[in-house]
Amino acid sequence: MGTFERFLSIWVALAILAGVGLGLLVPGLFEGVAGLEWAHVNLVVAVLIWLMIYPMMLKVRPSCLKDVGRKPKGLVLTLVVNWLIKPFTMAGLGALFFHYVFAGLVPAADAQHYVAGMILLGVAPCTAMVFVWSHLTDGDANYTLVQVSVNDIVLVFAFAPIAGFLLEVTDLQVPWGTLFASVVIFVVIPLGAGMLTHGYLKKRGDVRAVERLASKLKPTSIIGLLLTVVLLFGFQAETIVAQPGVVVLIAIPLIIQTYGIFAIAYGLARLLRLPFDVAAPASMIGASNFFELAVAVAISLFGLASGAALATVVGVLIEVPVMLSLVAFANRTRDWFSVPVRE
Repeated sequence: MGTFERFLSIWVALAILAGVGLGLLVPGLFEGVAGLEWAHVNLVVAVLIWLMIYPMMLKVRPSCLKDVGRKPKGLVLTLVVNWLIKPFTMAGLGALFFHYVFAGLVPAADAQHYVAGMILLGVAPCTAMVFVWSHLTDGDANYTLVQVSVNDIVLVFAFAPIAGFLLEVTDLQVPWGTLFASVVIFVVIPLGAGMLTHGYLKKRGDVRAVERLASKLKPTSIIGLLLTVVLLFGFQAETIVAQPGVVVLIAIPLIIQTYGIFAIAYGLARLLRLPFDVAAPASMIGASNFFELAVAVAISLFGLASGAALATVVGVLIEVPVMLSLVAFANRTRDWFSVPVRE
């Protein structure tokens, strides 16, 4: 790991400060960028995420999907954590904090909305950023793609029923355009670009060309991450400054949820004796969120100015710093998974 990567937490902290500062100084710039959307997916953020994901997609083999049957434990772990544990722990933590621990600190109606926003985050496992976390932990690119792809298929069928059950909403309207657009933008396009590049370099006969290109592009991936942080915090600068107390209250159960889900998944991965390059991405998928979908659903159900929308936005704000701390922890403990089991 290079010097720049070793101090990534510092660069992210500076990017957060820069985003908030610029968001307050030139709000019009960020409003213009925020308006560049397709199906509630910001296209500028999408381009930056492509910069982050593309180096990892270079390592993906076209045959990876048919290989999953040889190592099913990691995929089963991902599905169990994301669909049988995470939504319900998030609902429980939200209710615990806003109906009991923080009772009296916020109006009851607002508290209900904050819990609703948290639930939407809990039912939306990560699709895009997990490729970045996997890349930073040297995860198995092929297996990560399989985990994300299968998770997205389950998401199409499970998101509305689980969210509706936990929200006690029987007519939940899922913005299918956002779901479809996000999968295309964050998975299909960078995957296609990576595979085309892989095929082109392979035809040239240089077997190590792909590895060299991926290594050269790693700084580009990190720069894309930092610019994404600047944009996300710039978009929400006024909210952060106007409601710092509420933001902190919402952040507390969200942070506990993120670390808790990672601990559950990582602990189970160790018990299952998964190799590190599968265990780390599997744990990251559960810990991080598909915030584009959660934000879009919160806005469509409760309105742009609602507490539910604010809660999903706070989820966006804490995601990168918290996930980077988990990346650092995983990299420090990779020797826990030093002896992979051949299945």
